Amino acid sequence: MASSPLSRSLISPLNSQSPISNRTPLNPSFNQLSLPKFTRSILLSTQLKLNQSNFIANCASSATDNSSSSSIDDTPIELKFPAFPTVVDINQIREILPHRFPFLLVDRVIEYTPGVSAVGIKNVTINDNFFPGHFPERPIMPGVLMVEAMAQVGGIVMLQPEVGGSRDNFVFAGVDKVRFRKPVVAGDTLVMRMTLTKLQKRFGIAKMDGKAYVGGEVVCEGEFILAMGNSS
Repeated sequence: MASSPLSRSLISPLNSQSPISNRTPLNPSFNQLSLPKFTRSILLSTQLKLNQSNFIANCASSATDNSSSSSIDDTPIELKFPAFPTVVDINQIREILPHRFPFLLVDRVIEYTPGVSAVGIKNVTINDNFFPGHFPERPIMPGVLMVEAMAQVGGIVMLQPEVGGSRDNFVFAGVDKVRFRKPVVAGDTLVMRMTLTKLQKRFGIAKMDGKAYVGGEVVCEGEFILAMGNSS
């Protein structure tokens, strides 16, 4: 019985005359020829394991670094920042300046160099008497009061015996180049530095440069001319 083409195609691989029959039969030498591929797969697997181990080690190292850095930052925020020093307290300020409530705008002097400069602070609180009117919906310290507070720090420099002798009072003689950079709101601490640049002792006239800061940023700056005088 003649075989069909389909049956011939099915049995042809087993035929000794087929191309496959001419191939090298399976034997140990064939396995040896396949050994390089098997070895490469082992090397690849080993490399992947090494890479994974390095990745895990790096992640563990990063986690350790983060934990160590976080442990450094475990200090409560209320203990991180030191308080401003006190060089001249409020009682001493009241002995120097003639201002009283509600117009005494310097709470503390934190640095004072006789005849050169002074740095004072004003703690701006919602209880300040100007906030109900400036403004009820957005409490902003008036710019003119910032200038006044800076002038009072300048007065602390001026009214000392080391600078102009014992004087009782001072007034504005002029302000120039005043600029307001940022608003000052309730809760801020206004830090004001006043530096004496020129003094005419005969006439009691002083020229000063002033800058006010909140959080290290300049909020107000300008040039001040102040005149000293006796209360009489």
